[in-house]
This record gives sequence, structure tokens and C-alpha cells, in this order.
Amino acid sequence: MGTLLNIGEIKKLYPDEWVLLGDPVLDTTNKIDVVSGIPIYHSKDKKEVCYIGRDKTSAFNKITLIYTGTFSATRKITGVFNRIK
Repeated sequence: MGTLLNIGEIKKLYPDEWVLLGDPVLDTTNKIDVVSGIPIYHSKDKKEVCYIGRDKTSAFNKITLIYTGTFSATRKITGVFNRIK
């Protein structure tokens, strides 16, 4: 099992990467922002983190995925949805 790191340390160790965190500690005011956690797996490829990291999460009660970089303002999020009949 890894070491609990604060968000600043995680961003410094894994710049511009997706990081899978075990037992994340969330900000008590908004319960959205991650304050610290135990890095389980990291990569620049989000899918790699999701697929390879999945097998490494059994020892944790909670997990979350964060990105340590910044998103560009022009990035668009799109999705394809299937109609349920």
C-alpha cells in the first residue's frame, strides 16, 4: 500500500497525468475537491489508468480519478446516447 499524499505533492509528482487515488480525503466545505489520497496508478492515458488501475483497487474503501493538469477552454465534451425503448 502507498503513502497518503496531499494534492500539491500529487500534482508535483505526476504533472499533467490522470491519477487513480485510493481512500481520497475530500474538502469538508464542498465535498468535491480532493485534498489528499493514496496514488494507486497514474498515466497520461485515462483509459490505461481505468483498465489497469481497476485491478489494484480492492484494498481501498473509496477511489477517485483526478487529472493533475488543466483543461483547455476550447475543449468540448460530447456524448452518444442510445434511446431506451
